Amino acid sequence: MQDPGRLTYLERWAVHASDSQFNALAGAIGGFTSGIVTCPLDVIKTKLQAQGGFAAAQKAQQGANPKIYEGLVGTASVIWRQEGIRGMYRGLGPIILGYLPTWAVWFTVYNKSKTWMAQYQTNTFAINFWSSIIAGASSTIATNPIWVIKTRLMSQTPHHDRHRFSYFPKGANTPTSRPTLNAPWHYRSTLDAARKMYTTEGILSFYSGLSPALLGLTHVAVQFPAYEFLKTKFTGRPMGAAPAEGEDGKAHWLGILSASIMSKILASSATYPHEVIRTRLQTQRRPIPGQEYMEGLGGVTQDAPAGASNSTTQRLIPKYKGVVMTFRTILHEEGWRAFYAGMGTNMMRAVPAATVTMLTYEYVMRQLNGARLQGRQKVALQAERAEFPTS
Repeated sequence: MQDPGRLTYLERWAVHASDSQFNALAGAIGGFTSGIVTCPLDVIKTKLQAQGGFAAAQKAQQGANPKIYEGLVGTASVIWRQEGIRGMYRGLGPIILGYLPTWAVWFTVYNKSKTWMAQYQTNTFAINFWSSIIAGASSTIATNPIWVIKTRLMSQTPHHDRHRFSYFPKGANTPTSRPTLNAPWHYRSTLDAARKMYTTEGILSFYSGLSPALLGLTHVAVQFPAYEFLKTKFTGRPMGAAPAEGEDGKAHWLGILSASIMSKILASSATYPHEVIRTRLQTQRRPIPGQEYMEGLGGVTQDAPAGASNSTTQRLIPKYKGVVMTFRTILHEEGWRAFYAGMGTNMMRAVPAATVTMLTYEYVMRQLNGARLQGRQKVALQAERAEFPTS
């Protein structure tokens, strides 16, 4: 018969684990779960955000500006018809690789920052606000390369013409040889995308869109202080805290659900345009010296010196440069509505993602805190038995 005072593996770990480890584990599990659940919606949102940049390149080549993706249902239908279930989960690898460290870092730094700032600041809102900024900056810088790869995988076209001329000769099968590029671009996997980006565009390509991503810290600066405020109002408990003994569990989880939805809608509505700018910068391929033209790659334009008549004298310049120039270009070419392209889909993706993340985080934190409490009680019982053994 199993000894009821014996510690389980989880309890043994929880007794010795720190709060930072709790937050890292709960955040990673929460991000992983939401990534799996909402990946199809993330693909649809990315397609809608990126197609404006690709349409400009198509117009330059074909004299037309076809709009491939229209709305949530229309975009889903196109993806399903062209790529099937695999297309709906394109970029899932980087999502999993991204969400795990993103939320692990975010929740760890956020709670550490709150503890540190509480020593110098008494205003709860100010503590939560600046802790969100610090945590968001840390996780964004650490994981930006993963999100660039994810965005490219999701936004690439499924059609590849293998008979078209390639600007890069096939070399030896070594990690440093430039791969042959299909049109418009083709990445077979996360590792394949990373290799091709590095060998053809350099290390800086992994940090495309970092500026608007950091600008997007305003999103978490709105979302999480709002979540903490609303959860405390609805449940009487701060983030990560389990319901009090004898408290109505259903009301507690309903409060978390409501706080998650309301805070995410508020933050998304206020800060959505930066996501469009970031997507355009991330999906833009960096021009390569000596290349005359890159076909079908959104955001690449040609610039000829004054008086030049030979097309070979043309040089390639990025269409989007920095946050301000990208903003002006999109506004001039597509109008202000482009900054809200895919916002409806984004809401349908972002709100469930935030809800799943926070519900999972709160649930895991509750289980871990419960395991720590039970483990400490069992350790105390074992110590008591050792001190006063029964005859």
